[in-house]
Amino acid sequence: APFATSRSMTRIRTLALAAALSFAPTLAPAQSTSDDAAVRAVIQQYFRGHATGDSAVMRKAFHPTAHIEGIRGGAFSSWTLNEYVGNMGGTPAPDESSRRRTIDSVDLMGTAAMAKATLVHGAVTFTDYFVLLKVNGVWGIANKVYYAERKGT
Repeated sequence: APFATSRSMTRIRTLALAAALSFAPTLAPAQSTSDDAAVRAVIQQYFRGHATGDSAVMRKAFHPTAHIEGIRGGAFSSWTLNEYVGNMGGTPAPDESSRRRTIDSVDLMGTAAMAKATLVHGAVTFTDYFVLLKVNGVWGIANKVYYAERKGT
């Protein structure tokens, strides 16, 4: 009789676990969908900052401690957020109407996410990789790295 009870308990635990797991896929996408939209909204804010040349608009997409890094003119460059937005001109670029920006992918888990975007600015195409963090319920760019490719190179 003790063996039957132990076997029955194991079977009940297995069924309970299976039932719990069957609900997991229906719960996770709701949060992911909301967070995915929030991450995409941050990248769109970043795009608006680029499009307008407005440092205040750009700053809203980032956490204050963010760094922006890449290779510029063949050399490694690293900027704080203040240095990065300090390079903005305050007005749209002359060729703004021909520039294209797209979010290529978003991957997130809990409070961490990464996104890839392509920005076509005339003869230069930038590939930006963003690491985002959700702090106190708010998503922001923690760091950005980029690659720039000039047409014909």
